[in-house]
Amino acid sequence: MNIYIIEGSHAGPVNGRLAKAELALAANALNLNVVDSAGSADVIVAVGSGTISDKSVVGKKVYVVEDLNQLFANPKQILTDAQSKASVYEQSAKVAPTSTPNNGIKRIVAVTACPTGVAHTFMAAEAIEEEAKKRGWWCKVETRGSVGVGNELTPEEIASADVVIAACDIDVDLSKFTGKKLYRTKTGPALKKTAQEFDKAFEEATVYQTSVNASVAKSNKEKKGFYQHLLTGISYMLPMVVAGGLIIALSFALGEFKDVLKTVKVLENGVEVVKEVLVNELVGEPHLKQIGDIAFSLMIPLLAGYISSSIADRPGLVPGLVGGMIAESTKAGFLGGIFIGYFAGYLVLLMTRYLRLPKSMEALKPILVIPLLATLIAGLTMEYTGIPIAWLMNALNVWLKSMNTANAVILGVILGGMMCADMGGPINKAAYVFGTSLIPTHVYEPMAAIMAGGMVPPLAMGIATLIARKKFAKTEQESGKASLVLGLCFISEGAIPFAARDPLRVIPCCIIGGAITGGMALAFGSQLMTPHGGLFALAIPGVVKPVVGYLLSIVAGSVIAGVAYSFIKKPESESTTVA
Repeated sequence: MNIYIIEGSHAGPVNGRLAKAELALAANALNLNVVDSAGSADVIVAVGSGTISDKSVVGKKVYVVEDLNQLFANPKQILTDAQSKASVYEQSAKVAPTSTPNNGIKRIVAVTACPTGVAHTFMAAEAIEEEAKKRGWWCKVETRGSVGVGNELTPEEIASADVVIAACDIDVDLSKFTGKKLYRTKTGPALKKTAQEFDKAFEEATVYQTSVNASVAKSNKEKKGFYQHLLTGISYMLPMVVAGGLIIALSFALGEFKDVLKTVKVLENGVEVVKEVLVNELVGEPHLKQIGDIAFSLMIPLLAGYISSSIADRPGLVPGLVGGMIAESTKAGFLGGIFIGYFAGYLVLLMTRYLRLPKSMEALKPILVIPLLATLIAGLTMEYTGIPIAWLMNALNVWLKSMNTANAVILGVILGGMMCADMGGPINKAAYVFGTSLIPTHVYEPMAAIMAGGMVPPLAMGIATLIARKKFAKTEQESGKASLVLGLCFISEGAIPFAARDPLRVIPCCIIGGAITGGMALAFGSQLMTPHGGLFALAIPGVVKPVVGYLLSIVAGSVIAGVAYSFIKKPESESTTVA
């Protein structure tokens, strides 16, 4: 039998995907075939309540599972029930409307995006959908995640919306919302203070315009912060670092010891002679290493280019990229990339606003004058400032590589604690940027402490829900299971639902656990060659060294944090009052 699994609009991106994965595994165990479209399905299982945007389900046999707790508890039973209890799905209000009539029900569309495009993007979307569901409003959220646009909004849905909520930590294209009332916020408030953000959206939303005049008039209100420009650059840089790190690690894994001819200088009778000798050394797969090195060489240009683009829009991209390439060639590293990205961006912004040309040449300003002058000035600036910045980078690398065990432990404690302080916020991202920027310089120890520490909060919360099960509500117990999975994937934000409800207990426990994990990881001399992947990065040999010490660090910190929280947590009725 062919089964097609689809999500309702209120399933939530995180719970919806986990539910679909559970059903797919159960289907495999029951010898059922999971298909990719409603047309070839015998039975359709709709995960979660809300609207179903796929009109191809109309007239097909559909079984709707609104209680996800029941699904997680027994997915095989859900599939068995679906075969006997599914009913023909009729065209009704449950199919997402494509045009207006409100009937008094408010209609909200939203877009969410975060620097990594993984956790905050989807969790904020889920929170917005849940709040709309509580209020009885129609809602659809478009996600701009790491794999592109998800749940894309149609022109009809945008046109019929009462307000647009843009919960974005990075620069995204909002041009399709031109003429609509739009409210800007970040993923953090949208996730933690959803109700307040909904109220503010209707009070403070203003009509969004993309024209230059409107942008200048609203520049003070809609101006992006210094930190947000950095996050935009990081979001474009991150996939390159992940790919480069894993490819280089794979080249080491495929390497082997071979006898290689090497040219050496030796003394014979007091005279220096050049000879070729056989040396037994590790030879990695050369083509893979070359690809990884090229990926790393593009990291700094991408960082600088998209910081500049975030500040000055498209005209800032080329000066930033060129300045970033020079920063890479002068060994100025990520410090040089960040510096030249901001310099180029604000330089282009100033030129755009204040450079006056004759009317006959005004048309050449964006395509010739600004690119030429900005690229030339940014390139020369980086040429002359690259040497001192490179000296700073070299001093930092020398210090990191020469650290004794005590200093390494202290650094690990600091980085591990920072990763748990705000779980995806500015402190977490500051530590993360520090670690990722050192990978191309072959300093892998800080990244080990950072990833290990960042896995602690969600793992600890999952452990706490298992140890002190009676203290948690049913929904929190299910969130604990999802949190364990997110922790294994190095998604610190999996602990945010717990931290939002009980911050005074959750955050200190997580910081202590993360600090212990980070300190232990560097005490063992752990190294990590990729900035993402969690435990799944271990699938490639050589990515993590030493594996046992690294895993022991994660287990120790997670268990300590989880046990501590399970002891100090108040039972659900009391903790709700405290929060």
